[in-house]
Amino acid sequence: MMAESNVCIVGSMNMDLVVTTETMPQQGETVMGKDFSKNPGGKGANQAVAASRMGANVHFIGAVGDDTFGQTLLDNLTNEGIQTGGVEIIPEAATGTATIILSNQDNRIIVAPGANNGVTPELVERHRRLIAGSDVVLLQLEVPMETVVFSVEEAAKSGVPVILNPAPYQRLPDSVLQGVRWLTPNELEATELANDAPDETVREKWIVTRGAHGATFMENGQEKPVDGYTMKVNDTTGAGDTFNGALASALGVDASIDRAIQMANAAAALSVTKTGAQHGMPTKRQTEIFLQENH
Repeated sequence: MMAESNVCIVGSMNMDLVVTTETMPQQGETVMGKDFSKNPGGKGANQAVAASRMGANVHFIGAVGDDTFGQTLLDNLTNEGIQTGGVEIIPEAATGTATIILSNQDNRIIVAPGANNGVTPELVERHRRLIAGSDVVLLQLEVPMETVVFSVEEAAKSGVPVILNPAPYQRLPDSVLQGVRWLTPNELEATELANDAPDETVREKWIVTRGAHGATFMENGQEKPVDGYTMKVNDTTGAGDTFNGALASALGVDASIDRAIQMANAAAALSVTKTGAQHGMPTKRQTEIFLQENH
C-alpha cells in the first residue's frame, strides 16, 4: 500500500456565511433569499480538508480570532483529522468570514480576512518544522504576500516542493514565481498570470483548471490536457480548493503529474454535486470508485 503523504498548508480559515437566492442582486438592489447557513471555509482550510479526505497527513499553519467562529473552525479541522498545532489564536482580531451568495449555479463571494491578516512570517517561523517535515507545501493568496514569500523560502531550505494556488489573484514576486514547483491558476487567473509573468520557465509550472473541461499542464513546452467530467452541478463553491487539496495529496506520494491531475479532476467533479465548500469534498475511496466507473 502506498504511504500517505505529509502535506503542510499555510493559509486562511473563514466562516462561510451562505445565502441562496433565485435572483442575484444587482447594485443597489434588495432581493429575498431562500436559505442561510454557516459553514467552515477559507481557501486554506478547504484545501486542508480536501487533502485529508484524500488520504494525506495534513498540518495546518494559520490563525483565528478568540471567538465562537474561531473555535468552531478549529474543532472542524480536528474532526477532519488535521493537525492544528500550527494554528494560533489572535485575541484582538475577529475570525475571518466569507459572505457567499448562491444563485442559479453561480456564486458571488466577499471575504473579510480578520485574523488571516495575522498569519505573518513570524507566525510561520514559529512552526517552520511543520514545513521542513512535509512532502509538499500548499499555499494560496488569502494571507499576506510577505507570508507566502517567507513560506516559499522556508520550503526551499528543506527541499520541499511548493504548490501555489494563485487565488484570489494578485501579482506574484519573482522570488515566488521562481521558488514554487507548481502554479494552479484557473483560466481567468492564467490570463492575468501570463500578462504579469510571460517567462516560459514560469509557464512550465502551470496546471490550469478548466472546470468540466478538466485541466492542462505543461510538459516539454507543450500543453497537455487531462479530461474532466460533466456533472449535475449543485454548488461550485470549493471545487478549485478540492482540486488543489487532492493534487497536493497525490503529488506528496510521488504520483505522476498526469495521474495526480486525474485524481484532482475527479475529486473536484464530485465536489460540485453537493452544497457547501467542504461538505461535498469526497474521500479518496469515493474518488477511486468514481474513476473506475468513468474510465
